[in-house]
Amino acid sequence: MDSIPYFIVDAFTDRPFAGNPAAVVLLESWPQDAWLANVAMEMNLSETAFLVPRNGGFDLRWFTPKVEVDLCGHATLASAAALAHTLQLTDGATVEFSTRSGVLPVARNGSRFRLDFPATPEKPAPSPDGLAQAVGVSPTYVGKSKFDYLVEVKDAQTVREMLPDFRRLAGVQCRGVIVTAANDRPEFDFISRFFAPAAGIDEDPVTGSAHCCLAEFWGRRLGKTRMTAFQASARGGVVDIELRENRVILGGSGVVVAAGEFLH
Repeated sequence: MDSIPYFIVDAFTDRPFAGNPAAVVLLESWPQDAWLANVAMEMNLSETAFLVPRNGGFDLRWFTPKVEVDLCGHATLASAAALAHTLQLTDGATVEFSTRSGVLPVARNGSRFRLDFPATPEKPAPSPDGLAQAVGVSPTYVGKSKFDYLVEVKDAQTVREMLPDFRRLAGVQCRGVIVTAANDRPEFDFISRFFAPAAGIDEDPVTGSAHCCLAEFWGRRLGKTRMTAFQASARGGVVDIELRENRVILGGSGVVVAAGEFLH
């Protein structure tokens, strides 16, 4: 029976059991989609990444326990960390991942990685019915990107203390909901949380793809192209951000915490 290696990587953190965990499965070729979906359901993490070698880089697909998604930051960082762990990504090198969102280069610098992602800017949008009640806070602004609703609230304490109604939130027609505010700590420019119960993730610990929207939003408000963000989930995580026209560079560390194999 063939074995297929996998790794559990904590992304956007430099220590185990913090940041956002993702599973990374290293394949030689693509199996049936049903197998990918079942593995993601079995791993039961917010994202499972699947890699297949291609032209010196890798094809990359991301699955939640319920659906395949178009863009995921933390599982991309986790993929690069797994390749570094298996000596397939050397220090100072860059790997290119071919995905539903185009080619995503990731550069390694020791245990840190820089992800080159497309910006997903938001535009002002009417608040959909039930959104304010679902997040349990009063928005000061509502916008919408191609993936998510963005909800700004009055202060960072509101972001930390909010208690969403996940069942009601799952009825909002979007991938997920970003809740954000200017931060009250000098080491960070802004704070956020991310909720996606419709995709099988009540709260995602650290969401790289949400920062492709947040970067443009806060960059415009703060007049900055370089920022440091904190995602205030129970695990918490830090994302370094650089705006480059229609691209967002996301920086963070990744820690491999476990390894195993599927028998297939």
